[in-house]
Amino acid sequence: MFSFSSIKDYQFNLLNGHTTCVEAVSHYLENIQRNTHLNAFLEVYESEALERASALDEKRQAGNAIGKMHGVVVGLKDVIAFKGHTLSASSKVLGNFRSIFNATVTEKLLREDAIIIGRQNCDEFAMGSSNENSAYGPVLNAADLSRVPGGSSGGSAVSVMADLCMISLGSDTGGSVRQPADFCGVVGLKPSYGRVSRYGLIAYGSSFDQIGVLAKNVDDAGITLGVIAGGDAFDSTVINSEFEYADSNAAENSRRYTVGYFPATFEHPGLDPEIATIQKAFIDELAAHDIAVKPIDFDLLDYIVPAYYILTTAEASSNLSRYDGIKYGTIACPETSDLTEQIKLTRSKGFGQEVKRRIMLGTFVLSEGYYEAYVTQAQKVRNLLVQKMKSVFAEVDALIFPVSPFTAFKLGEKKSDPVEMFLADIYTVFANLTGIPAVSLPLFKHSNGMPFGLQVMASQLNELNLLHLSKKLIGINRLNNQSIEPRFD
Repeated sequence: MFSFSSIKDYQFNLLNGHTTCVEAVSHYLENIQRNTHLNAFLEVYESEALERASALDEKRQAGNAIGKMHGVVVGLKDVIAFKGHTLSASSKVLGNFRSIFNATVTEKLLREDAIIIGRQNCDEFAMGSSNENSAYGPVLNAADLSRVPGGSSGGSAVSVMADLCMISLGSDTGGSVRQPADFCGVVGLKPSYGRVSRYGLIAYGSSFDQIGVLAKNVDDAGITLGVIAGGDAFDSTVINSEFEYADSNAAENSRRYTVGYFPATFEHPGLDPEIATIQKAFIDELAAHDIAVKPIDFDLLDYIVPAYYILTTAEASSNLSRYDGIKYGTIACPETSDLTEQIKLTRSKGFGQEVKRRIMLGTFVLSEGYYEAYVTQAQKVRNLLVQKMKSVFAEVDALIFPVSPFTAFKLGEKKSDPVEMFLADIYTVFANLTGIPAVSLPLFKHSNGMPFGLQVMASQLNELNLLHLSKKLIGINRLNNQSIEPRFD
């Protein structure tokens, strides 16, 4: 019977004839079919995935060179373009629009022999923290069907959690990879801004968006990042340098790290007391494992979420103005000859409530008389945060944060209060405002039975050290007998 633990072990088994790509794809197709109630996939490419798996088996058995992602079964969040396949951003406004090109990350995965198994549900246009904003219904958390999986990459996180694929690609504008990873007990990696091309990613906030990886372990996240990272002529913001992931060796494992933390983040009144207690106890334990810990004064915590939502809604207002139902997507009222009326009806009927809310907020802060009061001030906060990070990373190798103030909450619990939902991002938006890499590590289990973890951040383009330190932290946690490795049938 097929089972998956890591890309390295899986490819070893492929090369030694212990399994096949067809067997792997068949396993995941069966799991997806058994778990349709989770609503993680909007579309499954069953025949296409099996055909590609068969072709890859033939390629390998013929002795031809294989790619770095050979046979790896990948799911794509429904904001990442896959040529010839539906791309809707989980929104009615795009309807059954089919992409006419591949995103750069999709192209790179296919070039390295990956198998794309399907399109994953998400919050509409990646706007949300619970995956309740999809036009196609909410995704359910596999650990507790009454709870959310987090958002906006909820379908991507649940797919890895519930063994519906090996790897998922999501997008992270303010925590949309890391927060669902935390709620679902998997690894969620947001690379540095510019590390991965955004070409073919449906834009939400262009100076914040980054494609990230959800995986069962740190090594798989690093291997995948090594494939999708690097320069791209189609994205002028991408950094023209490759990223090569290498597993930590003995010297790196024995390296003495210095990690910092902001006491204010663990003392915030919104943080669940049990989460705070467990995370602070873990931080106190690090010194016994040759990791120096340094508290750092930070007095800008209350400005992070307001600055983030002012800037991202402003960018969303601009980015989403292109969806009018004329060039592509759904036309709500094709019989009318009044262009203005047609656009108004299309956007009114096509966009969901949360997307409309953010468009209106963004349009307001961009309007005359308010731009200076809101956008300019938010940009100043962002600049202060960037400067703060430069000084902080001159003293420490990494920062430790909580991921979320709470574990996965009940469906509908926070939907009626958008402010409370926005505050769910208080610990994750920091990395997007400053452009630094961050990872959510599945370390702990709450008394309510739900997983939660710890967030680690590093300086710009320092993903390799971030991943090496992450593996060390997971190892320490296992020694402390606190690790969880959730598996769901």
